[in-house]
Amino acid sequence: MKRLIEKAETEPGMSVEERLKVLLLAGLDGNENAYHAFLNELSGRLRAYVRKRLFHLHDEVEDIVQETLLAVHNARHTYRTGEPLTAWIYAIARYKLMDFLRMRSRHDAFNEPLDDYVDIFSTCDEEPANDAKRDIGVLLEQLPDKQRLPIVHVKLQGLSVAETAQLTGLSESAVKIGIHRGLKSLAAKIRLFS
Repeated sequence: MKRLIEKAETEPGMSVEERLKVLLLAGLDGNENAYHAFLNELSGRLRAYVRKRLFHLHDEVEDIVQETLLAVHNARHTYRTGEPLTAWIYAIARYKLMDFLRMRSRHDAFNEPLDDYVDIFSTCDEEPANDAKRDIGVLLEQLPDKQRLPIVHVKLQGLSVAETAQLTGLSESAVKIGIHRGLKSLAAKIRLFS
């Protein structure tokens, strides 16, 4: 493990995904230096990620970075080693950004709608996130419409259950059941690949 950590800290050919994963896993095994290196590298990457999306709110960047780092730290035990690490981290960062923008729109005198910021959540800087989206898309296509459509509309697009029911022609109960059964089916399919 020590060699892997040294390699992660010094080898330029190692991808960001591999390096961060090695450092996090070593940190989870109790190596404080590796975990410290993980947090240092991650904070720089998160800072760039948030700054790029909140270019007009520089004063808020550090707060969001710190909240994201804290969320990653608190949820580190939930990370599944077979999953892409950067996709997991950037998902957390996107949620922190959305939370910030929601709070800001509530307190802002101008009440800027969250829709103005939708483009900052539509792209991710890392390939693993794109791979994960593609893989989820492939898995979703295997579900019947009564499960796939509610998941796409409610969980991915953020529509309400009522809006999804109206859009799909399903009852609200059918939408809820479709989401539950569809997610259960997706989890079973993912376990097959793990």
